[in-house]
Amino acid sequence: MIGKVRDLVGDVERIAVLRANALGDFIFALPALDALRASYPGAELVLIGAPWHERLLRDRPGPVDRVLVVPPAHGIRVAGPDEPAPSAESMSRFLDAARRERFDIALQMHGGGANSNPLVAGLGARVTAGLRAEDAPPLDRWLRYVYYQPEIVRYQEVAGLVGASPTGLVPRLAATDADLAEARAVLGEPDRPRIALHPGASDPRRRWPAERFAEVADQLVADGYDVLVTGTPDERELAERVVAAARLPVRSLVGELTLGGLIGCFAGCAVVVSNDTGPVHVAAALDVPTVGIFWVGNLINCAVPLRGRHRPIGSWTLHCPVCGVDCSRELYPARGGGEACPHRVSFVTDVPVVEVLEAVADLTRPPGVEDGGQPTASRTAL
Repeated sequence: MIGKVRDLVGDVERIAVLRANALGDFIFALPALDALRASYPGAELVLIGAPWHERLLRDRPGPVDRVLVVPPAHGIRVAGPDEPAPSAESMSRFLDAARRERFDIALQMHGGGANSNPLVAGLGARVTAGLRAEDAPPLDRWLRYVYYQPEIVRYQEVAGLVGASPTGLVPRLAATDADLAEARAVLGEPDRPRIALHPGASDPRRRWPAERFAEVADQLVADGYDVLVTGTPDERELAERVVAAARLPVRSLVGELTLGGLIGCFAGCAVVVSNDTGPVHVAAALDVPTVGIFWVGNLINCAVPLRGRHRPIGSWTLHCPVCGVDCSRELYPARGGGEACPHRVSFVTDVPVVEVLEAVADLTRPPGVEDGGQPTASRTAL
């Protein structure tokens, strides 16, 4: 049961949902968007997002009808390389135009609400709903923002504030013909099973060492897989470190694929091995088996909850390797935690290579078969 579902709002023609942050963040919200689509089948569902959302969702099956791009603003989204700096004037023009849309419902699925709740309130919808941290103003209907909660459930609870009942537990994303065609044009037809490694993450604390990814790559190539290394243009140096450290040939795809092409690439992979970052969540939403490397706090919030096709592996490092601060509590210094830790070193180095390789082997093994070809016996936990 996901929270208490409130009453549906009557006579709804148009719904706005603010979710303008990163790739993984959008994937987490997909089950909530699916719930809104099922509960309000006749309404137009508008995502208030970033330019990349508009490019990703154009002509893609899914719950979102269209994207309304919000201008850069503090706490909402950062400006892209070709965009002007945030300004009060650009936000005022955006809100004037958005109010003319006459939204019936506006939902805040964008964090604690200090910056996002005023934006959602400014849309002029008949009913506003969303999350509220202690420093955020209220909306018409709101839930307290509590940091440690699975993100997928968090946003389904927000949808429940306007009567949308959950329709599923995991995100689902469709690969389009264009995605698959781009991947095929870059990669060619496979001559052996492919596994993608994604060694990047925006926060260095979530990055498993590149040398560990190289060890994994060597074993997988030796096992007969075509190993691909993916990353954003900003992660080129990191991907090249993996390729250089590997003793057997692996291929970097950095700079060769758009986001759609990456989706097409992952759709053809046997497994995706990745740090906790957007691509691992994209792969899981495509129903591609994943091995994810997570810091324990993010394991709670971000790991896909199913285990049939996914193996999130947790690091149990709680204290900063440099200064020793308990980073499981650094978000709440007023509640017993220490000062916020300034160090950005990996918190996931304790994840062993062998555990990652065992997870890949488990996901690629035929169902019901152990190593050595013996049927799996049933087990009962002690």
